[in-house]
Amino acid sequence: MYKDILLAVDLGHPEDEEDAVRTVVEYARAFKSRVHIITVVPDFGMSLVGSFFPKGFEQGALAEADKQLHAYAQEKFPDEITRRHIVGHGVIYKEILHYAGVVKADLIVMSAHRLGLEDYLLGPNAARVVRHADCSVLVVRQGDAPR
Repeated sequence: MYKDILLAVDLGHPEDEEDAVRTVVEYARAFKSRVHIITVVPDFGMSLVGSFFPKGFEQGALAEADKQLHAYAQEKFPDEITRRHIVGHGVIYKEILHYAGVVKADLIVMSAHRLGLEDYLLGPNAARVVRHADCSVLVVRQGDAPR
């Protein structure tokens, strides 16, 4: 059913990704899917902000994110699951949507992060991805994954 699954992970909070990862592993096994794991390094936005960081800081951050993503995937995914690692750079939800198109994802999987407000159901990135994606989106809440 799902040939290509794009999993968006926040490496700054890997503990919040556990249920989404478990879900993707189960889906990938069941459907023999390829998994594309993306993390996004936000850009500095205004050039004024970037001027406060040392030269080459952004490139170093991207390289470090790539290293961390490979280590994370190696730890969390069994070897039999075909996977690809993607480090996006820019606005988080836009990068997720962009790469969903690039890899021709049938499904995007994201974690839901509650920010403490009872009526706030999804974080802003998950809400935007759900609203604008051209494919199905599965938002996994903590405690919802198969065990």
